[in-house]
Amino acid sequence: MTTSGWADVDSYLVETLVADPDSDAALEANKAAGLPAIDVSPPQGKFLHLLARTVGARRVLEIGTLGGYSTIWLARAVGPKGRVVTLEFAARHAEVARANLDRAGVGDRVEIRVGAALDSLPVLTQEDPEPFDLVFIDADKVNNANYVLWALRLTRPGSVIIVDNVVRGGTIADERSVDPNAQASRELVELLTAEPSLDATVVQTVGAKGWDGFAYAVVNGDNVE
Repeated sequence: MTTSGWADVDSYLVETLVADPDSDAALEANKAAGLPAIDVSPPQGKFLHLLARTVGARRVLEIGTLGGYSTIWLARAVGPKGRVVTLEFAARHAEVARANLDRAGVGDRVEIRVGAALDSLPVLTQEDPEPFDLVFIDADKVNNANYVLWALRLTRPGSVIIVDNVVRGGTIADERSVDPNAQASRELVELLTAEPSLDATVVQTVGAKGWDGFAYAVVNGDNVE
């Protein structure tokens, strides 16, 4: 099947299974504000929502807010008593995200922290918050391994860590690639392989966003053999 076929399937799934007025409105607002169209796809957003519900997540950390599209899905999943902390580098993106979250009726359960994530994460760790049940990482790819290491300090056994955009059109398998994002994906996989506190896999995806995939890791507990 061609890339256009993948997009056709995504369109069918969105129209029949995933369509949601509030999240659709967020995408339109992001476009109007000139934000890059690098949000997760609607089926992926719904997947994040269902995953968070499946693990019973009440506290979610998101690294990379953009316009808040994935944040809306996650905030719905944690429920009115839950909390999402999301980190965004660009103040303009955070402003658009705040408007989208408030419009979707979930703004009261989301905290947006503006600044470089590698500056925000040490501050968040020093606050000694309750562990996060799920961490979704979708920011600058070259720091993915660093973000996972920080996520380990902010989670508990059984927590889930998702890292988006790691397959990168297959370049993850090319050890000769000079693309820093592909190199970062390989570094991430090497970390996931070597880190004893994580059990992980990578799932390839195709769709309107092309060929990519995400890493899925679970934080191990003492009872894991």
